[in-house]
Amino acid sequence: MTARLPVFPLQTVLFPGLVLPLHIFEERYRALIRHLVARPEGTPREFGVVAIERGSEVAPPAPADGSPSGLAGMTLHEVGCTAELRQITELADGGFDVVTVGRRRFRLTGIDEHAAPYLTGDVEWLPEPEEADESTGLLAARVIAVFRQYLTLIRPDPEAIAEQLPDDPTVLSHLVAATAALTVADRQRLLAIDDTAGRLRAELRLLSREAALLRQVRAVPVPLRELASPPAPN
Repeated sequence: MTARLPVFPLQTVLFPGLVLPLHIFEERYRALIRHLVARPEGTPREFGVVAIERGSEVAPPAPADGSPSGLAGMTLHEVGCTAELRQITELADGGFDVVTVGRRRFRLTGIDEHAAPYLTGDVEWLPEPEEADESTGLLAARVIAVFRQYLTLIRPDPEAIAEQLPDDPTVLSHLVAATAALTVADRQRLLAIDDTAGRLRAELRLLSREAALLRQVRAVPVPLRELASPPAPN
């Protein structure tokens, strides 16, 4: 099944069920929020969040002929997640502060830069996972154990999050993907995985990798900036 969605490129990855607050200041996205607010009551007020692969969130100045600047050299990832408007605060300058929640994943099949002041895209909905089986539940338990250990390395109060970890394997997989200190590329790969078990297995590898790197950094008594650069030749 395909659909047409407003598209909001961001330098972040949104996952189903996760909260994403946004400050809307560009005119094209102000127009997007006004469009969604004007929809009839009961109509889904959602747009597609797609991570930027190359380029900037802020568009360059519009062309002199008044046409939209569109992608302007920006490259987007294919897989995104819809953001549903939950709270809207209109600001004195005409902008908005909004709170959204991730809803469903999609694959971007085409972009239209001219149908509206903002980007719109043709999308196909990606399959949602079926009910978790016993093996998925066991994977989720392993991810929780590893994630708890990982949190002790990156947060002064790891129990504040660890105590709130969900039992549902799919919800857990999305929470871990959004909470762990991963790159946009890592998060994007996790979002693109269609089944919960596959996402949990990938997260086990990523969490083990990140924990090993953090332990190594703590064990080396040199400034972190030196670890980021290769040694100078003799």
